[in-house]
Amino acid sequence: MAEHDISNKIIGYLDRHLAFPLLAHLTESELFPAKDLALAQYDLAKGTNMFDYAASFFEKVYPDQPVPEEFDQRKESAVSTHERLQNEAQAVLDVIENPEVAQSLRQDKNQNLQYLKEHYNVTHEQINALYTFGKFQFSYGNYSGAADYLYHFRVLSTDNELNLSAHWGKLASDILIGRWDIALEELNSLREVIDSRQPHMSSNSAALSQLHSRTWLLHWSLFVYFNHPTGRTLLLETFLSPTYLNTIQTACPWILRYLTTAAILSRKATTTGSSRVRNAIREVVKVIQMEEYQYVDPVTNFLKELYVEFDFESAQKELGKAETVVVNDFFLQNFRDEFLDNARYLISEAYCRIHQKIDIGDLSDRLNLDRDEGEKYIVNLIRETRMGADAKIDLEKNVINISRTALPVYQSVIEKTRGLSLRTQALGTAMAGRQPQAVAAQ
Repeated sequence: MAEHDISNKIIGYLDRHLAFPLLAHLTESELFPAKDLALAQYDLAKGTNMFDYAASFFEKVYPDQPVPEEFDQRKESAVSTHERLQNEAQAVLDVIENPEVAQSLRQDKNQNLQYLKEHYNVTHEQINALYTFGKFQFSYGNYSGAADYLYHFRVLSTDNELNLSAHWGKLASDILIGRWDIALEELNSLREVIDSRQPHMSSNSAALSQLHSRTWLLHWSLFVYFNHPTGRTLLLETFLSPTYLNTIQTACPWILRYLTTAAILSRKATTTGSSRVRNAIREVVKVIQMEEYQYVDPVTNFLKELYVEFDFESAQKELGKAETVVVNDFFLQNFRDEFLDNARYLISEAYCRIHQKIDIGDLSDRLNLDRDEGEKYIVNLIRETRMGADAKIDLEKNVINISRTALPVYQSVIEKTRGLSLRTQALGTAMAGRQPQAVAAQ
């Protein structure tokens, strides 16, 4: 379903090294012509020092042409550059890895620099060599080495701009290595740095720069949040915060796909998480309504049809489309079964809130399940959730009878009013759908 692919939007906010996994996924999913993707990968790779990698894509794009000689020339130049930078960086590394030096270093960076200069003649330029060599290693795909050198640089450097750049490089390296716990720490640290840079009220350029940084951070964070074990609830905490929700609405509304998916995937966490996580579905639905003029896809439409329109048939159709979107999305591909299971629960819960007598076959159809699968799913769902206390299953008649516990008068009025509103909207939607059919029949 290429029409709903947003890789081109996301890649625009990624370092080229982070873009390679997305393009590789698109190649595997065959959503786009293989040659076009190979050309895109070549265009990215030729800007790095991964010369063999770039040459492999050149051969795919231009099979009848020899690999340009410039690759060999640049490769030779890179080898000599690597040797020079390594020697410069190693001189500093040998000093700071000395046990006596390590014990003498303190939290105060300026004090550390003074100590290193007085006792070991270490200069600012030599410390910057750690950054330069780390960045160079990153350029040819040695992400582990890059992470180490950039870390040591940040421990010593007082240069705010280079430190910020090293933050981004270290985060990218940890992501590409797959060290998700460390990447999460780096992500949180980088977010604190970005958020602490309060722009002056009259400085539009500073405010735009901060918005730009937050936009990039949102895109990079997807790697962490959809790979770390607790990433989905952490995503909700960050993305639903006023600052980052405003960033999404202003600069990158397509991120709503991931916010919506995380809310659906975190359904079970809503009973134990923070108030922001517990109310995630409700908050996300509000945002979907507000941003519908900017962005829609089957994932966001599913929640809209279910909780705004109360149109279960349309929600069922959107869920079928959303499944394809999830499978084809680089970040969501591994969550298909979990996504469908949670989405079906949300449909069942909403349906049972409106109806007191439910035909199991009808509900199975709305869940995109055949009758046998639907019956097993619904029976297990009722047994395992809070609906079990209120529901009785009549397998002979193939129905579920829902009895409501008596409530205090004031709460009963509230619940009846809410239920009446839900039924009215559902009835209105059903009638609106049948009117065109009646006109056509006349």
